[in-house]
This record gives sequence, C-alpha cells and structure tokens, in this order.
Amino acid sequence: MTGTKERQSDPGDWSGGQIAYYQARADEYDATYSIRMNMPRLEKSLDSLPIGGDVLEIACGTGQWTQLLSSRARSLTALDAAPEMLRRARDRMRGTATRFIEADVFDWEPDHQYDTVFFAFWLSHVPPVEMEPFWDLLTWTLVPGGRVVFLDDSPAKSEIEDPADEVSVPAVHRTLSDGSRHVAVKVLRDPAELTSQLNILGWDARVEAIDPFHLAGVARPKEGA
Repeated sequence: MTGTKERQSDPGDWSGGQIAYYQARADEYDATYSIRMNMPRLEKSLDSLPIGGDVLEIACGTGQWTQLLSSRARSLTALDAAPEMLRRARDRMRGTATRFIEADVFDWEPDHQYDTVFFAFWLSHVPPVEMEPFWDLLTWTLVPGGRVVFLDDSPAKSEIEDPADEVSVPAVHRTLSDGSRHVAVKVLRDPAELTSQLNILGWDARVEAIDPFHLAGVARPKEGA
C-alpha cells in the first residue's frame, strides 16, 4: 500500500476490506477499544512477557500498545497498513525515537531483524491460509535467539461477534458509529490448538489464557528449523 489513498471495501478482497475497515475506524478506535478489552488486566500481563531489545510491533493501530512497549525497547519500530491509524500513533509517540512503517504485512519484506516481534490482537486477523507464510516471515524478521510475543482474543469472544460469510476466510461484520458496515478477518484460536499449530510450523511456543476472554503467547523458532 502506498500513499494515503483510502482502500475500498471489496467483499472478495479480505485483506483490502480489513484495511479499509481500520482506515474508517481510526477516528473512533480509541473510544471503542476499551469496550472490548480489559486494559488494566492486559497491561499487567504485558509486564511478565519477555519484551526487550530491538522491538517490532505489527499492526500498531493508534499506538495504545506502542506506548507501553517504548520503555522496554532499545529501539522501537511500529508497522500498520492504515495511514489514518499511523497518524494517531505518531501523535501519541511524539518526542520518542519510534520508527513507523506504513505497509500491509502480507506484502511486506523486513529490512531489519529484531529481538522481539510483538502484536496485540492481530493474530486473530490472520486467516488460516496465511498462517504458514506469516510465521515464515516472522522467522526471517527475528535475530537468532529472538522471540515473538502476542496477546489476542480467545474463543469465548465468539459470543459478541457477528459472523460474515461473504468472504473466503473466517470473518465477522463490524458496524461503525456512522452506520457503515465492514468485514474483518477473525479467527479465534484455542490456546492448546494454537500451541500445537505453531509447534508444527517450527516454533517452540507457549500460549496461555490470561482470563476467560484473552490469551498471551511467546514463541521462538526451533533450533535447526
């Protein structure tokens, strides 16, 4: 994705539709985020996760998690596909040395390797068909001995989702305050099943429930994988 041209939501283009949704949601993102998230509990869980060194955050959004990573990183790079989100993240991180990248991670090639790759509530937006390519990308994005750290929704969140069947991947409908209706990929993965899948993909992973609705994971490439 280049420039700031807004992407149009195409029911057959799950990635473009997902980016278009987050472009449209940028103005109300912060106001609605806390409705779906137990931020005090999630922030506390972040303290126990191995985040440090040169850190890359994927799907940084408006920078809510970026600001929490900043004090623990030697250097911090934040990536997102929606320029509207990145503008707000830059404002939130003003005065820091955070590097921002505008890119669709499914079309992105890293120009640097990192000690930690972090993403919050992004993995559930990765459809099954992209899991292997995405985790292959992460392997190349890490320095030897690096790790991936993530937070996400658990299957219990299915209670509040509105499934969408007009795209070829698991997805949900999301309605914004202006009444516009969008589609976003949503795959709610069980911690044990996700741990097993990552093991098959060549990762030593630990994925655990934080509370009934959220999970946290740490994964490192297996030696020789």
